[in-house]
Amino acid sequence: MVVPIVNAVDTFYVGRLRDPLALAAQSAANQCFFTVYFLAAFLPTITAPVVARAIGEKKWDEARDRVCESMFLCNVLGGIGSLILIAFPEQVLRLVLPKSGTTVMAYAVPYLRLRAFGMLPALLSSCGFAAYNGMLNTVTPLKVTLTTNLINMILDPLFIFGIGRGASSTPSSLIISSLQTGFGAAGAAAATSVSEIISSLIYVRLLIRRKLVQLKRLLKPPSLKALIPLIQGGLAILLRQATLNVAFVCAARRAQALDPSGVSAAAYGITMQIYSLGVVAHLGIQATAASMVSSARATGGDSAGRETADRIFGYGCLLGMVLAVGQYFLLPTITPLFSPLPEVIEAVKGPAAISSFIHLVNGLVFAGEGTLLGLGAFKDLAIITAMGVLCMISCLISPLGKSLNGILLSLAAFNLFQGLAVTLHHVRVSPLRRKGFRGR
Repeated sequence: MVVPIVNAVDTFYVGRLRDPLALAAQSAANQCFFTVYFLAAFLPTITAPVVARAIGEKKWDEARDRVCESMFLCNVLGGIGSLILIAFPEQVLRLVLPKSGTTVMAYAVPYLRLRAFGMLPALLSSCGFAAYNGMLNTVTPLKVTLTTNLINMILDPLFIFGIGRGASSTPSSLIISSLQTGFGAAGAAAATSVSEIISSLIYVRLLIRRKLVQLKRLLKPPSLKALIPLIQGGLAILLRQATLNVAFVCAARRAQALDPSGVSAAAYGITMQIYSLGVVAHLGIQATAASMVSSARATGGDSAGRETADRIFGYGCLLGMVLAVGQYFLLPTITPLFSPLPEVIEAVKGPAAISSFIHLVNGLVFAGEGTLLGLGAFKDLAIITAMGVLCMISCLISPLGKSLNGILLSLAAFNLFQGLAVTLHHVRVSPLRRKGFRGR
């Protein structure tokens, strides 16, 4: 998906500023952005399996209705989220930054404000991505992702470092002046927001051409009756996203408080960016499972759904092994791309190595979560996630949470629990469980 890859590109260019406080601010602002973003992102999460089921049953009008309803709610929730982040950035950042983090706050506020303009477009893009996954079309989202990432890569250095140094001989507006000298770290946020706006416009246009979106319906509130299926599934997914947010906000806050220099926070941010590059591939497994399991059940029943899910579990495990080994051995090459500072590079080594091996269980985690989404088992997924978050927070408030390595081990504990739980659910509880387990 667009978001994790774009953030990695942003971190690369912000690292060129050679300022650990800028990286720490970027990490804090992004965590706050995604805390709000993921509270609304439950809509795209449930859109893919719903669309896949409707298309599998040849109900194209129903598929169009669900896409339009999801996008309307994304407009509403995305607009509210943007306004909160633009109007009250300091208050939101206090979720992550300790009271002593005033220096980081000065960097983070403009970054978060500019990033907030991409909230609504990012949600619309996620809905578009989910709709195409529901159609079992993965090529079109890939093309959109490549296009918008290219735009972001071009804009990042222009917005961060400026298009020309030196004072102008004539008075100019604040925006023109900023473009000349650069926005600094906040320029990465501006570039990302522009790329997400373009991405959303592309998706809306494509879905209109596929007759899955009508412009007038994106601004017209759907009936309460039409919203009930989305709300019923959405509440459980919203609970899941809220519990995940609590865990990752706690982890980010722990990292920000480790030292006042910003080195530990910068190292945490870089570690999570490197880790997220692998998560992009796992998210592809999750999205594939959500769409294909739902579609297979709609056309071939539980037997076809089980065969599809088993195959995806296998692919997920294989992908996890490849990513774990690949990331571990590429760390000496990847880490300096995000920061040339020796102290930051050294601080990244341990946490990034731990994050590499988390991918071993992520193969089970994302395949299992995608299968649960495809089954519509939103409540079960929310319960499993809540229990995993409880495990992670217990580790964070223990002595483990007092070091970067401990914070990453807490994340590993969460993922290990998730992987075991979703696998057990698939084998013993799910409607797709093997015949020998039925009725137990």
